[in-house]
Amino acid sequence: MEEDMGSIQQKAAELEHMAEVLLTGEQLRLRLHEEKVIKDRRHHLKTYPNCFVAKELIDWLIDRKEASDRETAIKLVQKLLDRSIVHHVCDEHKEFKDVKLFYRFRKDDGTFPLDNEVKVFMRGQRLYEKLMNSENTLLQAREEEGVKYERTFMASEFIEWLIQEGEVTARTEAEQLGRRLLEHGIIQHVSNKHHFMDSNLLYQFRMNFRRRRRLMELLPEKSRLMPESHDSPFCLRKQNHDNRKHTSFQSVSPTKEIKIVSAVRRSSMSSCGSSGYFSSSPTLSSSPPVLCNPKSVLKRPVTSDELLMPGAPYARKTFTVVGDAVGWGFVVRGSKPCHIQAVDPSGPAAAAGMKVCQFVVSVNGLNVLHVDYRTVSNLILTGPRTIVMEVMEELDS
Repeated sequence: MEEDMGSIQQKAAELEHMAEVLLTGEQLRLRLHEEKVIKDRRHHLKTYPNCFVAKELIDWLIDRKEASDRETAIKLVQKLLDRSIVHHVCDEHKEFKDVKLFYRFRKDDGTFPLDNEVKVFMRGQRLYEKLMNSENTLLQAREEEGVKYERTFMASEFIEWLIQEGEVTARTEAEQLGRRLLEHGIIQHVSNKHHFMDSNLLYQFRMNFRRRRRLMELLPEKSRLMPESHDSPFCLRKQNHDNRKHTSFQSVSPTKEIKIVSAVRRSSMSSCGSSGYFSSSPTLSSSPPVLCNPKSVLKRPVTSDELLMPGAPYARKTFTVVGDAVGWGFVVRGSKPCHIQAVDPSGPAAAAGMKVCQFVVSVNGLNVLHVDYRTVSNLILTGPRTIVMEVMEELDS
C-alpha cells in the first residue's frame, strides 16, 4: 500500500518547526556564553553556575536588534521556556519576567529533555555536520526523471556511508534511520514523491543547520512587532546611489499599510564546506524607496496538484540568476506554491528571463512546491550567489 506522502510531509513540517526553535535556542546560548551574558552568579551566599539575569537578557536582545522592545523580548524568551530550552534556576517561575531573576539553559545543567523527537533531530544535525566537514563526494548534482538537482545523495550510497562511518550496523537499520530523518523534516525526496528507501532515488537535506537564525522567526507573523514585508526580503534592487548607509524599500501589505523594509544585500561570501552552502554578511546600501504591488498578480489561486497534473497547460523553465551587489531583482509571494510577484526590469532575474506569475518549483535543486515564500527566501539568502530556479509558466491559450 502506497504511503500518504502528504500526511508525512505535514507531520515533518510540524517537527521541522520544533527543530528550528531548538536551533535558534542553541545559537542564542552559544552567543550568550561568548559575550559573558551567561556566567556564574551569586545570590544569598549561594552560587548559581551558568545562568543569566532575565532583565539583562532583555537589554541584550534589544541592544543586538533581536527584539524591537521589551514586550517582544519577553515573548521570544517565553517561547524557549515553553519548549523547555530555558528554565528558572529553581523552577519556581513558569513565565519569563522582566525582573532580576536567574534563568538557565537546560543544556548547561544537563536537564534538557531528550525525547525521541529531539534525539532524531540531534542525530540528523550530527550527520549533516559530518557530511559537510568530510571530503567525500556523497553530495553532488544529479538528475532524476530528467530534472537536475543540486547537493543530492543517493539513498543506497547514503546507507553505505552510514555503515562505513559506524553509524549503523546493517542496511535495514540505515533505512529505518533514513525514514526517521525524512519524517522529522530533516531530509526529503527531491520531488517529495517517495519515502526513504534503499534505492537509487535521490534525496536532499531539507534543513540547513548552519543558517543563522533570528529570534524574531519564533513569533507568528501576526504577532511580530518589528516591521516586515509581505514579500521576500532580498529582491528589489536600488535605483540610485548616494552616500548614506541604509536602503529602505516600501512594501504594501494586504491591509495597504505602508511598511519600511531594509534591503538585504550580499557583500562577503564564505564557504561552509565542500557542499556549496554559503553564508552571507548582509549589509545595507542607500536608495529611494520602491513600491511593491500590494495585490497578487495572479488571476486566480493555483494549487501544486494543478501544476503537476498530466496535460496541465504549464511549461517548465529553468533560470540561472547571478546576484549582483544588491540582490537578484525579484519578489516571491504566496504559499504552496509561491509565485513571482515582481521583477525588477534592470535586475539579474529579468536578464535571465524571469517573469511575473511564474510558479517556483525548485531552488538550487530543492523542491519548494509545498512551502511558502519565507522558506524560499531563506533558501536563497543562505545559498550561493548564483541560484538555479525552476519555474512553471502558463502556456498562452
